[in-house]
Amino acid sequence: MVIQLPLSQTNSEIVYPDSDGQPMADNTIQFRWITVIHYNLAWLFKDNAEVFVAGDLLWYPVEKNNKLRQAPDVMVVFGVPKGDRGSYQQWKENNIAPQVVFEILSPGNTPKEMERKLLFYDRYGVEEYYLYDPQKNSLTGWLRSELFLERIDEINGFVSPRLGIRFELTAETLMLYRPDDQPFTDYIEVQQQLEATENRALESENRALEAESRALEAESRATVAEERTKRLEQLLREAGIDPETNG
Repeated sequence: MVIQLPLSQTNSEIVYPDSDGQPMADNTIQFRWITVIHYNLAWLFKDNAEVFVAGDLLWYPVEKNNKLRQAPDVMVVFGVPKGDRGSYQQWKENNIAPQVVFEILSPGNTPKEMERKLLFYDRYGVEEYYLYDPQKNSLTGWLRSELFLERIDEINGFVSPRLGIRFELTAETLMLYRPDDQPFTDYIEVQQQLEATENRALESENRALEAESRALEAESRATVAEERTKRLEQLLREAGIDPETNG
């Protein structure tokens, strides 16, 4: 019997992995900053169906090259719909590159690695790139000129052209402000604000219920007093006494 082996697929489909095997963050500080920036930007553009915000998502800029990739800590893409993706394959997204990317530096990031990232973002069309080191409380930004990313000379107080958010470096930390001048908040702060609002609403409701209860109690006492008066008048009449006669 002759067994025919299956023909090898010379044009096999290229696989674009959804993971590079690296953790999203190296420590809790880096993770917190990534999530704060991601969720605040997602909230900022929640009503715009054509703004996609992602965290730690692999971006493949060139079709048929699954080795050429980068996973920004946070990236924002204008002009593509929201929605879940396993990776950002640019040729499937009208060839729109992420316009804004954020990187949060961790102790494990080497200068050479960050230099490669800068070159990648510069080459493949990023318009704004922000790098924050929470350990040193240092922020660096790059803005695209006509041809390449140029370092922003004065980042403190800088307003992102695309996002409209403002960067403020205090002595302790980086503060980010939305266009309405409200600061970025983390999940715990939001929950605390919600709990405070709910507690105030509950206290207000309790006061209203107490006031209503007092009003009902006063109304009940008035009704009892009125019924008692009517009963007394009836007894007086039965005894031959006119309660409306004075003296």
